[in-house]
Amino acid sequence: MKVIAFNGSPRKKKWNTITLLENALKGAESAGAKTELVQLYDLNYSGCISCFSCKKLDRKEDGVCAVKDDLTAVLNRVKEADALIIGSPVYYGTESAATRAFLERLCFPYFKYAKDMRSLFPRRINTAMIYTMGVTDEMLKQTGFSQVFDTTKMMLGIHFGACELLLSKDTLQYSDYDKFESEMFDKEAKYKRHADIFPQDCKRAFELGIRMASGKVPEPIPDFG
Repeated sequence: MKVIAFNGSPRKKKWNTITLLENALKGAESAGAKTELVQLYDLNYSGCISCFSCKKLDRKEDGVCAVKDDLTAVLNRVKEADALIIGSPVYYGTESAATRAFLERLCFPYFKYAKDMRSLFPRRINTAMIYTMGVTDEMLKQTGFSQVFDTTKMMLGIHFGACELLLSKDTLQYSDYDKFESEMFDKEAKYKRHADIFPQDCKRAFELGIRMASGKVPEPIPDFG
């Protein structure tokens, strides 16, 4: 069992997204899985360039992105993975730029332009998206960000396997609110929530990792026929 996690945050050490991913991987390891952590902001790559090489009728192999860059070797390793966990902060209501570019390159080569939209990925595997964000529960309801999260969940489900979401809300933006613009925030409430709630989010991430490594057969591919 191999579980690969992808950190789509530019904060690569000791912050919200990476902390949750590390807890998820510890959970997977406790269930016997081998794990790998990929720091997306360490790689030099682009999103999909719309060359449609992966849709050519004379292509030699399915599910291969023609773009050659730092992501190429990573995408090759995905083919051997048994579960994928992708973590991203929420920037302006969606995934970070690096995460979004990664998702384009990850998914599109396996997307078949056919009536049933069947994935070209050869197996069904567990997947998960971990989102960290500064918005509160109430703000999340007002903004409609959940529609974006659900769309990503749906697309990962179509291409790979049942996708689980973990939302970590009202997280800390700064370690020291006195050094940055922060008038709109109650810093003491932020610190308290981080002390009280974030450890619970870490526990949920650990448990998610266990589920990702469970080997449970994911739900059937949606039928769009």
